Amino acid sequence: MDDMLNKYRGKGFRLTPQRISILQFLDGNTSHPTAEDIFKGIKKTHPTVSFATVYNTVQALSSIGELTELTINSERKHYDPDTSVHHHIVCTTCKKIADVFVDYSESLHLPEDILSSFQVTGNHVDFSGVCTGCFE
Repeated sequence: MDDMLNKYRGKGFRLTPQRISILQFLDGNTSHPTAEDIFKGIKKTHPTVSFATVYNTVQALSSIGELTELTINSERKHYDPDTSVHHHIVCTTCKKIADVFVDYSESLHLPEDILSSFQVTGNHVDFSGVCTGCFE
C-alpha cells in the first residue's frame, strides 16, 4: 500500500482519506466500475463522501494515466484501473465487461492511405457477446 501511495504522491496526486479509499477500491478491481459503483463502494467506510469527490477523483486519475476511461456503454462511463494495453468484451444482456489480453495489432491491417496519413500509436477493440451467466 505504501508503494502505491508513494507512486501517486510522486505524480502530484493529493491524497485525502476519501481518495485513498477510492484507490483501495480500484486496486486490483476488474469489474470496470462506474463512478456510481465506486461511490457506493466507498460510501460504507466514508459516509460523508460526495459523488462529486468520487467523480473528480476518477477524472484526475484518468488525466494522469492511472485509469482508463471506457466508453463502451453510451449511457455511462466505466473505468479500468488496469492501464496496460488490452481490449474488452461486453455482455449485451447484463452489460458485464471482461478483459481480453490478446494483441491484435498484427491482425488489423489498416489501408495504406490511412498509414500514410497517420502514425498509429495504439488500438483498442471492443467485442460484444453473451456471457455464460446470461446464456444458460
